[in-house]
Amino acid sequence: MPTGRRLSIIAGIVVIAFVVTTMVYPRLPDRFASHWNASGKADGWMQKGWGVFLLPLLMLGLVILFMVLPLVDPLKRNITSFRPYYDTFIMIFLVFLLAIQMQILLWNLGKQISPNKFLPIPMGILIYYAGVLMQHATPNWFVGVRTHWTLSSDRVWEQTHRVTGLLFRVCGVISVVGFAFPDLWLVLFMAPLLASTVFAVAFSYVLYRRELLERS
Repeated sequence: MPTGRRLSIIAGIVVIAFVVTTMVYPRLPDRFASHWNASGKADGWMQKGWGVFLLPLLMLGLVILFMVLPLVDPLKRNITSFRPYYDTFIMIFLVFLLAIQMQILLWNLGKQISPNKFLPIPMGILIYYAGVLMQHATPNWFVGVRTHWTLSSDRVWEQTHRVTGLLFRVCGVISVVGFAFPDLWLVLFMAPLLASTVFAVAFSYVLYRRELLERS
């Protein structure tokens, strides 16, 4: 997909968020649910005002940030090599946030869908694709496992991201499976993801130390 088309889709997702929110705004209660606890029950509220536009504004801010990062990265040439995967991740992330916005709007319009039943699949897709992105990412300062050890060695970077990308894809699948266990979904999602993140950092260190020993 050409870069221009990807950017048009990214912009279109943000526009959809603002348009849909604006259309339903008059029907929303003045005090609307905006946060849910681990059990999927609403436990936080906001005054309608600008609060209902918080996620669309966040989406807009993130798009600007994601577009700026490759320009200021000291290794920005490397990002060019996996830019299609980077842009696709942005699209999936924005669709994920748009889906959350839709859930919030529907809840406050009377169609109360528990986040614990709604989030596992979109979150799983997002984490799965994060794994795909990591397996294609080349050394840079903003995407991937950016430890001192991965940034000091191309080989450590490649090996770390090959394994970590696979782990994140498994985490994505586990999150999707959590759809069948809404009461346990948060644990099924967080525990493997945290374990994979800790493993990635430790693994990069072990690989780097091994490389130093090979050089000596």
